[in-house]
Order: sequence, then structure tokens, then C-alpha cells
Amino acid sequence: MKPIWIVDDDQSIRWVLEKALARESLLSRSFTNVRDALAALEEDQPQVLISDIRMPGGSGLDLLQAIKARHPGLPVIVMTAYSDLDSAVAAFQGGAFEYLAKPFDVDKAVELIRRALEESLREEEMDDRLVDAPEILGQAPAMQDVFRAIGRLSQSNVTVMITGESGTGKELVARALHKHSPRANGPFIALNTAAIPKDLLESELFGHERGAFTGAQTMRRGRFEQAEGGTLFLDEIGDMPFDLQTRLLRVLSDGNFYRVGGHNPLRANVRVIAATHQNLELRVKEGLFREDLFHRLNVIRLRLPPLRERPEDITLLARHFLQKSAKELGVEPKRMSDEALAYVSTLPFPGNVRQLENLCNWLTVMAPAQTIEVKDLPREMLEAGTSEPVNAPRAERAPDLRVAEYEGAQELADYGGFAVPVAEADTATVVRAAPAAAVAQAPQQAPASAGWESLLAGEARAMLEAGQPEVMDLLTRRFEKAVLEAALGVTRGRRVEAATRLGIGRNTITRKLQELGFD
Repeated sequence: MKPIWIVDDDQSIRWVLEKALARESLLSRSFTNVRDALAALEEDQPQVLISDIRMPGGSGLDLLQAIKARHPGLPVIVMTAYSDLDSAVAAFQGGAFEYLAKPFDVDKAVELIRRALEESLREEEMDDRLVDAPEILGQAPAMQDVFRAIGRLSQSNVTVMITGESGTGKELVARALHKHSPRANGPFIALNTAAIPKDLLESELFGHERGAFTGAQTMRRGRFEQAEGGTLFLDEIGDMPFDLQTRLLRVLSDGNFYRVGGHNPLRANVRVIAATHQNLELRVKEGLFREDLFHRLNVIRLRLPPLRERPEDITLLARHFLQKSAKELGVEPKRMSDEALAYVSTLPFPGNVRQLENLCNWLTVMAPAQTIEVKDLPREMLEAGTSEPVNAPRAERAPDLRVAEYEGAQELADYGGFAVPVAEADTATVVRAAPAAAVAQAPQQAPASAGWESLLAGEARAMLEAGQPEVMDLLTRRFEKAVLEAALGVTRGRRVEAATRLGIGRNTITRKLQELGFD
């Protein structure tokens, strides 16, 4: 990881930040003026840059402009006095990640730098993926229709809604639509609306002003501002809270929005691509999704076929994922025998392409030989092969730009129950889900109708009937606490590893642990 650069003419500020970063085991490099920082930028670049605005011999805004011209994805934090907020606004317009008001709390400053660091590393990882991997793989007729649709939309800014089961590659298609559009030089910002708590989603989308709510100590740009001139991908749009749907509709209708706590309208020059695995027409009928927003999003609909409708692509995808997994682990790539490929191609893959990728990761770690035979496949997969094989793809279900048909599917928690390798810091273990058949035969196992979702629904019903207030908040806290306890148990209390396993950020798990009263 590259060092964090600090640019400030004030020696005390540089010293405080250097010591704070050193305590966090983060490398830093300091500059007293903009000229020296620009000269160093010719030969090197930082992971994150922190710069004062007003300095002798050059402005931090000029440095910001130079940075963004050469490295547009590099997060820049500007430091400014409380009386210099006009400059802070100018910094945001120039693409700054955040601003830090002087005098600042050192812990808050480190937390902000950590956020910028995570964003920088995420951008680098995404850039590597985009460079190393092809956009989308597929030879099946259904996928060729998807490719043709992307080609037709290549010169359009029209809103697109992508539907398809979980794991079919909706974000890959969204990225391809962006890459081949007139906005390709602009940013691509992705947000999973189902992964953000309801009370934070509004701020995440539209940003907030300083002091808008407890904890809002600085002004923050939302995803609409971050995607200015580019594309905003809203994944799992069907799970967006109803009241926020109204605000989204307003933006799509007239292009204007307000930050949380703000009074001045902002103009959004953003192309929106939405995606969902749910049947939005059904959610509209159930009153869970606004009909006017549905029609606003549903300008062009692109349906992605599940993997069971394109079995001829399984061989191509499996070889690609085995190569990719071997490269990531630094080992020789393995290959499947013709018999193993033929066997795998008959399976339904309810987790779709994501499940197939998980399988290839598992085989790269666990298969004993370089050539993978049928007997080397996970036991759950061998048991799944005893069921009825996959049918050939049906022509009438090929995707089309205006396809209205969509078969809703619930997201699978374990992607078919296949074992997935998990590497720990001190040991390597494999987490294997119990085979479906074994679970069904276990005498202590409750029937499917009495699963945890049914128990949760029963608990909620009892609380509602008893007149319990704030049922949603209470159940959400209990759910989050149970998940965090499980994750910390698996990782033996290692918070960063638990956050990685759960797919959340380091700051998020720290905040959750504090909110839920963990020791």
C-alpha cells in the first residue's frame, strides 16, 4: 500500500497527523507546499492525499485540480478553517472526497482517512478486475441477445432496468452499459440499496449537510453527486424503502435533489441503471413499490437468463474461473476433465454464475490433482446430480429489450450449499454447508415451513398484536446482534476479519458493536 501524503505549511498539523497515522501503522509522507507535492507526483503517487487549502506559494485547490487530472480515482481530503467554507464547497465541486474542518478531532480525522483509504483500495481492486477480466462471457443464444441489447444501447443515455435472479451478473451488465455509453469517461458508482440501513440510505444517496443529524460533523456528498457526469447503478432497487422511492422519483423526474438538511437544490447529471431480482410488477400490486417510479425506471428492460437456461456456457465460465482463481492464489491453474465438465453442465445452479465461481474457487483449493474428475467435486454437488438434469434453454425465454416476463426468485443464502474455501490469518479452514438431503433426514430439523423466517414472522406478529412499539427497530437490532455474535465467534473476535466475512466495512462493524452494546 502506498503512503498517505500530507500537504500543509503548518508544522504542528503535519506532526499531529504523522503521529496519528503511525499509531495506526499507516505510512505517511509530508510536504510543506503545493510545489513540492506536484514535483513528487511526477515520480510517485499516494494512496490518499490530505491538503490544506490556503498555503504560501500555491493553493490546495490547484493541487486538487492537478491530482484529479492525472489520477481521477485518488481520494483527496481538504483541510479548511471553519471560516473558509466557501473554499470547501469549491473543493467538493473539484472532486474532493471530503473536507476536514480545523481545528479537528484527531480520532475523527483518522476515521475519515480510513474511509478514504478503503475507497482508494476498492477503486484499485475494481480497476484491476476491469483490466484483467473480460466484461461478460457467454456463447449461448440468450447471452448473445444480451450482447446485442448492450450494443443497441451503446450510444444512448436512456434509463435501463436489469432483471434476473441473484448471481446472474447484473452489475457486470451495468458496467458494460456504462463503458460503451457516451458517459464512459465519467464515474461509475454502484450502490446496493438493500445493504444500507434505512436510516442511512437517504444520506448515502443524496448526501448531507453539516449538522443535518447527530454525527453529521462534516458535509458529505452522496452517490448522485459522486456519479456526476457518469452512471449510478442502483442494485436491488425493489428493496428500497417506500418513502425514499418518492425522493428518487423526484430526481428522475426533474433532475433536482437536496442533500439531507440542505435548502439549495442540486442538479443531477446522472444516468440511472437499476437492477432487481424481484418481480416489481407484483410488488407494485402489493403496494410495496411505487407504480410511477416503476414506469419511470422501466424505460428499457433487460432480462438476464439464469445459468440453467444457458448450460452451454458452463464449460467456458468454469475454465475462466479456474484460471482467475489460480491467478489470485498464485498457483498453477487446474482443469476439469471432459467427464467432470459434462456432469457439471447438467446441474441447475440455483446461485447461477456466482455459485459456479464459488465452486471453481473451492476446486482450486481442495481438488487433490491438477485434473479435476467427477469424484473430486463437492459431495453436495454429487448428490444434486441425482435429480432431474437441466433442460435445454427455451427460445421463448430469450431476453429482449422489452421483455415483460420475469420469474421472481428468492436469493439463496448458501448458493446451493457448496463448500467455499475461507483463508484465516493463522490457519486455513473450509466451511462446508450440510447437504440438503442430510438436512432433510435429520430428526431434529424443523420442516421448511418452520424455518427461521417463519419463526421471525411469528415473533413479529406476536409483538404487533401485543401493541409493542418500534417492532422493526427491535427486531432489526436482535437480528444484527445475532449475526455479529456469529461472525465474531467464527473469527475468534477479530473484528476486521468478521467485517470482511459479512461484507461490511471496518467502520460499520465498529459502529454496530457500539450501538448494540458489545463489550
